[in-house]
Amino acid sequence: MTIKTRFAPSPTGYLHVGGARTALFSWLYARKKEGQFILRIEDTDLERSTQASVDAIFDGMNWLGLSYDEEPFFQTQRFDRYKEIIQQLLDQGDAYYCTCSREDLEQLREQQKANKEKPRYNGKCRLAEITADTEAVIRFKNPENGEVIIKDLVKGDIVVANKELDDLIIARSDGTPTYNLTVVVDDMDMGVTHVIRGDDHINNTPRQINILKALQAALPQYAHLPMILGSDGARLSKRHGAVSVMQYRDEGYLPDALLNYLVRLGWSQGDREIFSLDEMIALFDLKDVNVSASTFNPKKLLWLNHHYIMNSDPEHIAHHLQWHMTQQGVDINDGPELVKIVKAQRERCKTLVEMAVASQYFYQEFDSYDEKAAKKNFKLGSDEVLQTLLDQFSRLQEWDGKKLHQIVLDTAENLEFKLGKVAQPLRVAISGAGVSPAIDITLSLLGREKTLERMAKAISFIKEKNKI
Repeated sequence: MTIKTRFAPSPTGYLHVGGARTALFSWLYARKKEGQFILRIEDTDLERSTQASVDAIFDGMNWLGLSYDEEPFFQTQRFDRYKEIIQQLLDQGDAYYCTCSREDLEQLREQQKANKEKPRYNGKCRLAEITADTEAVIRFKNPENGEVIIKDLVKGDIVVANKELDDLIIARSDGTPTYNLTVVVDDMDMGVTHVIRGDDHINNTPRQINILKALQAALPQYAHLPMILGSDGARLSKRHGAVSVMQYRDEGYLPDALLNYLVRLGWSQGDREIFSLDEMIALFDLKDVNVSASTFNPKKLLWLNHHYIMNSDPEHIAHHLQWHMTQQGVDINDGPELVKIVKAQRERCKTLVEMAVASQYFYQEFDSYDEKAAKKNFKLGSDEVLQTLLDQFSRLQEWDGKKLHQIVLDTAENLEFKLGKVAQPLRVAISGAGVSPAIDITLSLLGREKTLERMAKAISFIKEKNKI
């Protein structure tokens, strides 16, 4: 049997952390079992579904690298099929028309609450033999006896008595199908063997199993993932970091880091923290998914991101950094290769946004100096230090980092200054700030022309500042 999993988001918002983890677990299981993974857009909520949300889902999946094996399915393209199945259920006596008004149902709920009963539809129209009616909804005739056993691959067996389930609506009065009907038909038609989703769907699962049984369809295996909590123990929300997956890209996170972090939200292999994508596929198994909820920790994600920036192939990092440089309006053609920038900056930068900001001066001029850095390092006499360096740099025939660094060392020794008294004014002069990679690397990457021009500019600035 070919394993087939699916990720089935509703396009009513962005792809968030919880959805991305569900997609990842479903994708990993399919890849581990050499099966198939499909993407299904559940867009039957016509009022709330938007094209922008569809695009956000595609963007998030593509950025994370979670490829799917067939063209994406859209439920709105399958209304004829749902109508056919609804009619089949009506014909075989497993569904019926219901004309109970909203007022009737609300009154029933209030009465049940007053009697301390579980609010549920009482089956009033079940035996009424109502024919097709323009105002009627269609309900599934749930079995009244027996029980549903969900053999959950994460939580173990879950037993639900059928008497606890009411007759859910499978078609609205306008004829549009409801969630529980469309999901069942899609999973059946698409040959989904494993339904991996959040445990907020547990209440839907016994209802869907009963519909599948009525259709004499094969039952998929279910795996309900525990929820993700914020650091305060509350359900994960925007204030905890449950933002769009693409916002993590915008904030400078690598997809590798986010995937690694997501896989550890509810799945573990001992105390190990770092997993490449190939290692995730090789090691992932639903039996290792935790039963209890996971806690989202933004600091841990940031730590992972820095790890990947420091340890990944610089070419890979440069590919993602280029997007951020473009977003900041930086022309990378007027400066060093991005791979060299990555190698120079990766130890000090935890995000790609931070790296892009810290690297702008390699490609474009800056209008002003960092105020604190200039106040500390552009003091009376520092212009003479820079002039000494400028004279020697100008005479250097080969622009070599080691030779440049030696000039800085020799200048400090000759002037009987500590190295910082020489290197720091130089650093501020060429970068505009008090922080940069090692001075020899910075000079080498910046190049002769930009270095000499900025040093001359800084000398003039210092003279003017100190009224020399």
